[in-house]
Amino acid sequence: MDPRLAADLDDLPQLLEAVRRRTAALARDVPERAVLPAVPTAPAVPTAPTALTGSAGSAGSVGSAVPVGEPAPPPERGSGLHGALEEFTARWEPAFSSSTGPRYLGFVTGGTTPAALAGDWLAAAWDQNPMNSLDPGGPRLERETLSWLRALFGLTDAHHGVFVSGATMSNTTGLAVAREWLGERAGVCVAEDGAAALGPVRVLSGAAHSSVAKALSLLGLGRGALVRVATLPRREAVDPAALESALREAEEAGAGCVVVANLGTVDTADFDELRALLALRERYRFWLHADAAFGAFAALSPRHAHLVTGGGGLDAADSVCVDLHKWLNVPYDSAVLFTRRPDLQAAVFRNAAAYLGPLGENPDGVHLTPENSRRLRALAAWFTLRAYGREGHREIVERCVVCAHRLGAAVEALPGLRLLAPVRLNVVCFTLARDATGERLARLAEALADEVFLTPTVHAGTPALRAAFSNWRTTEADADRVAAALAHALHSL
Repeated sequence: MDPRLAADLDDLPQLLEAVRRRTAALARDVPERAVLPAVPTAPAVPTAPTALTGSAGSAGSVGSAVPVGEPAPPPERGSGLHGALEEFTARWEPAFSSSTGPRYLGFVTGGTTPAALAGDWLAAAWDQNPMNSLDPGGPRLERETLSWLRALFGLTDAHHGVFVSGATMSNTTGLAVAREWLGERAGVCVAEDGAAALGPVRVLSGAAHSSVAKALSLLGLGRGALVRVATLPRREAVDPAALESALREAEEAGAGCVVVANLGTVDTADFDELRALLALRERYRFWLHADAAFGAFAALSPRHAHLVTGGGGLDAADSVCVDLHKWLNVPYDSAVLFTRRPDLQAAVFRNAAAYLGPLGENPDGVHLTPENSRRLRALAAWFTLRAYGREGHREIVERCVVCAHRLGAAVEALPGLRLLAPVRLNVVCFTLARDATGERLARLAEALADEVFLTPTVHAGTPALRAAFSNWRTTEADADRVAAALAHALHSL
């Protein structure tokens, strides 16, 4: 055994304790770190070793800046875990954003609850591959976790779930099952004969997430299969009348149809009316895929559950995408795909190899997603659900919604800003009251970077910024702090 590897094995308890101290320092200090730190322009200059007990994000005595330019060459002789930890602390920690902190409001980003962090550590320590029931512990834990998630989102046992890496892969997997369903209706097997056997396909949606077009490209249906349907006035929710017209046209053209329902749009957290879509399905034949990446969590809040329960709710959809590293606050990467047709799912993804065993009535994970192997993603979700339950996660959701409304009210009160949409759930979309160019908004976001991270968008043709609240640590005090930072930045702008 390499002597450095042997030494690390002998010293593992002490080395893991050093990692624990670094992690605890991050958890303690992240609310006050720069949310999006500036990258230094000079390379790191290592000095003397350190005990690694300083505050998270400080370089200690090892170095003082993030490397720039070309990556360093790979080391010929390793430094052992202690040396690697020292270098990471000095060179890379200062460059990392505070994405686990309470004012990282870009994209739709959760954090990592204490229980989820413990679960993720243990997932790495146990290093299980839960894709095959010949080694049954991991698959059984995943099944239990999926059953808890089904109950959380109001799904019945008719929906079968699998873990995937994120909403993009969840949408891709759901649309792959939809593609096979279209083949079943047309009397062909797409998994065997290819997408060309299908004939024309239309995927209809009002404000589809960008991952849908990516999935269609990957699945051989093509980005051109996505037909953007008109939305309701000043909304991102699809207009049911326009959708019916598009369905009628597709039917007359002999095209197979998939409808992607958007339950929580990126820009404004708008929701398609599920009841109206399900009523249309009684008159037209289409596969209904619900993209509820973060919107599914509305089910936890009695005040907002109607957004995902109308007309039979998510359970009536043919497939459902939910992203867990958003509002469940588990680490990247973690999402689930639920579908009523696991038989078609297995037809698409089955992996024929003698060493994997037969497909069986209840296919293993290796037959249900593009991956043959992966980490035990379910463990972090299992821990946070076991630790805090429905009640604890409901409180996170409702507190985030309160924070979004609080910031929305503050934006409306600031003379230099204007809301571009009502705050419907957890997203605040706003722009400058005058001269709202992408350049000026970028300058505003840059001026805010120490206090808050916001991401740009263009909503209804207007450049904008958006704040998405989904972190378990965010409080109303953070919303007020963001509002104060906005007021101050507007003066400098």
